[in-house]
Amino acid sequence: MGEHVIKMPDVGEGIAEAELVEWHVKVGDLVREDALLAAVMTDKATVEIPSPVEGKILWLGAEIGDVVAIGSPLIRLEVEGEGNVRAMPAQEPKPAEPEKSPAVVEAVALPEPSKERRAAPRSVAPAATTSSEVAEQRIVPVPRSEGERPLASPAVRLRAKEAGIDLRQVPGSGPAGRITHEDLDHFVAHGRQPSPARGLSPNTSVQDIKVVGLRRKIAEKMALAKSRIPHITYVEEIDVTALEDTRNALNQQKRADQPKLTILPFLMRAMVKAIAEQPHLNSLFDDDAGIIHQHGGVHIGIAAQTGAGLVVPVVKHAEARDLWSCAAEVNRLAEAAKAGTATRDELGGSTITITSLGAMGGVATTPVINYPEVAIIGVNKIMIRPVWNGASFMPRKMMNLSSSFDHRVVDGWDAAVFIQRIKALLETPALIFVEG
Repeated sequence: MGEHVIKMPDVGEGIAEAELVEWHVKVGDLVREDALLAAVMTDKATVEIPSPVEGKILWLGAEIGDVVAIGSPLIRLEVEGEGNVRAMPAQEPKPAEPEKSPAVVEAVALPEPSKERRAAPRSVAPAATTSSEVAEQRIVPVPRSEGERPLASPAVRLRAKEAGIDLRQVPGSGPAGRITHEDLDHFVAHGRQPSPARGLSPNTSVQDIKVVGLRRKIAEKMALAKSRIPHITYVEEIDVTALEDTRNALNQQKRADQPKLTILPFLMRAMVKAIAEQPHLNSLFDDDAGIIHQHGGVHIGIAAQTGAGLVVPVVKHAEARDLWSCAAEVNRLAEAAKAGTATRDELGGSTITITSLGAMGGVATTPVINYPEVAIIGVNKIMIRPVWNGASFMPRKMMNLSSSFDHRVVDGWDAAVFIQRIKALLETPALIFVEG
């Protein structure tokens, strides 16, 4: 038998490290060649690591959320033959165990009660107490403090949960007050039955969730955007009644090979026309170098919610796409993002972004700019509102655009001009189709 070491693979593009986001195996598992072992993430691209050999997992070199350097040992397997290493250390260093809290370190371990004493019924003593009764008094159940987590094994916790027992009420006789199966038996045997379920009761549980993978990338990106970019948000109301009529008419007569139109392709085409008049809105700001990179190509990021979190697939060169092409590319990218198959290139390179919550878009939002871009257009939901036409109120389909701009690059006046141009195009949709 030999040992085979799998190292963190080179994921390309000069990446020096990657974050471990998922293990598909554990120590002791038998794996076949090409079996999926783990998943790592760099930027917003997830890379799966298959096994190049068949063998038994001996060691895993990282925990979920760890950032591992390219080329570092990640997995060790026992394989038939010599493997790819001649000698390995007798024992891999184990990850440091979490430090015990002061309360655990200073706690005095209670003596394990004998089986005879656990089985004997408890009686109320008169004035005098015996030594056995003193020991019994040591485990009188006293509610623990708010949020305190009792010490117990997973098996004990599962048993208590199934029996409806609040472990905070159970005295522990193990080291540092750890609750054992015998403690549960003793708790029930002495008349302290689980409390019946009630309609309303306080929930004092606290769940610690490690921020890893895509969620950590999102958090870092949002923190960077808010810490570096002075946002200005401009909200404008748009009458999309005519636009909705046009969209519905086009959908009714579209070809079978054409995608169904949503409002996004119309907005994308309106943005392309507005950017042609204000090209500095289609820029990336390198604030470290003090340079604004103004792009000719309009690469529109479409913020999309997936099961793993928020991603931004990019429709490249929207200026060269018509309405149907924009719609088809949005659909393709959205499906790839939700399936987790979008490539690194498809998730990067945007110069301006659209964010939309669909039917839950709210009345107004304050979108965060997709750093290092200088503008983001936020779409709110369409609602029928009464609008005064000069003689009477008429029901109209109204929608707000809530858009944010980098105030270091875009003045408030320029932001207003940009949105007003988009408003004019959406309220008179025929102008979207006029070239030149």
